[in-house]
Amino acid sequence: MSRRPAHHLLPLLHRRHLHRSVHLPYTSVPIPPDAIPSTSIPSSPSPPPLHPAPWPPSYSPTSSPLPPFTASHLRAAVSSLAASLLALPDPDPDPVPALHAHSFPTLLAVSPLASIELLSLLRPKPFLGLAVFSFRRTLSPPPTLPEFALAISLASRARDPTAAANIFTDASSAYCPDLALYNALMSAYMHSGLVNRCIEAFHALQRDPRCGPPSADSYNILIALFGRSLLVDHMEATLQSLDASGQCRTVGTYNAIIAGYLTAWMWDRMEAVFNEMMSGQVNPDTTTHLLMLRGYAHAGKIYKMEQAYERAREHAGKVDVVHIRAMLCAYCKFEHVDRIQKIEKLLQKLRPDDYRPWLNVLLIRVYAKEGLVEGMERRITEALERNTTVSTTQVMRSIITSYFESDAVDRLAHFVRQAEEAGWKLCRSLYHCKMVMYGKHHRLAEMHGVLDEMEHFRFDRTKKTFWIMHKAYRNCGMNTEADTVLGMMWKHGFGAPSDLFVQ
Repeated sequence: MSRRPAHHLLPLLHRRHLHRSVHLPYTSVPIPPDAIPSTSIPSSPSPPPLHPAPWPPSYSPTSSPLPPFTASHLRAAVSSLAASLLALPDPDPDPVPALHAHSFPTLLAVSPLASIELLSLLRPKPFLGLAVFSFRRTLSPPPTLPEFALAISLASRARDPTAAANIFTDASSAYCPDLALYNALMSAYMHSGLVNRCIEAFHALQRDPRCGPPSADSYNILIALFGRSLLVDHMEATLQSLDASGQCRTVGTYNAIIAGYLTAWMWDRMEAVFNEMMSGQVNPDTTTHLLMLRGYAHAGKIYKMEQAYERAREHAGKVDVVHIRAMLCAYCKFEHVDRIQKIEKLLQKLRPDDYRPWLNVLLIRVYAKEGLVEGMERRITEALERNTTVSTTQVMRSIITSYFESDAVDRLAHFVRQAEEAGWKLCRSLYHCKMVMYGKHHRLAEMHGVLDEMEHFRFDRTKKTFWIMHKAYRNCGMNTEADTVLGMMWKHGFGAPSDLFVQ
């Protein structure tokens, strides 16, 4: 590990005596807004950029700010340290050697802001961030309230509500808890689905005279909690409480409400809230448009989904893989003009690591329905190479229907062999289709061979099996064999087909 960023700071510390004289008030800063989910199912956060970011402004009003030279070098050192920590191999790496190698205690002596910045940059790996915070607590000066709040946020991302509660207790023992600390704890309970504990924390915030009334963010967390839990009535009642408190709705409020209706599959209400937002004073953000994209995709409103996609792309420059998959799923499930061309265009945005078995099966079926045998076979080959197993009869029937309509009997026979070897869902229709197509091409010996295949996979012969053979012999002019099959039908108790006239 390189020690260069910290070494650049050492002469500066001695020259300005900052390692002894820096003292900044421990006031609160807002928690990063990870309390409100961007979708009905939380997605993995993308790593924040490691370029210099502005320091929280609440540290500067009552004390002289750091000189620009100091601040820039401090940011560079913290960014280098964060990059080294994020590069540590998983699982459960020990961050202490890297912290010492980059002189983290020295950086902390310059300003507690170094710890806040580092914890913020470690949000993609919350367990690592919690380990860094544990080491941070052994250093001087003690952690500030914003650091405790960030640690609770890390515990929330790690889905560890017990750790979040313990950190909150320790922070309350050392400082007077503030609104941000309560919101962080509520967010941790919300992400873990602990409804009762989150409500208790909200009531504790209401009773605590030191924090003031709950903020809009506090209500937003409750709205998101009830929305995730499908408690729509409670979610709407909480929204009414927010309006009654005199506080204005925020973009997070609307996002939480939209996400709740999305989770409950209440498309009309979801769209009504979005229209209300568009006509009001709160402008939608990228999260709002992505939520609407997902909702429209589930509802099958393809045109509106495409509009939401364009709006999200205008805001963010691109749309993440999760929502690309949602659009692909919608195109596969709902018929739409030029859907294959749109599917192909979206597939170009996916990397090989973005492969999902369920999506590949949907693509197999949509290509089969469109009669695109070659495209269907490409997806089948990919599924076989990745050991994906098809377990639904509907997909298998879509495949054989595509082969039947294309009159590709040899391709069908090859696919059936592949499906048998790969353990895919087999059904009697597979073999009946082969028999019909062999009979159509007067390949009667191969049609008889299908009977042995059915017996091998324990598919009994049904009335339809004999009727397919009877019709094949009749079409080939082999009336004696056709009558023999008719006798076998009587022998097995099936009787003769209702439309058959026996002379």
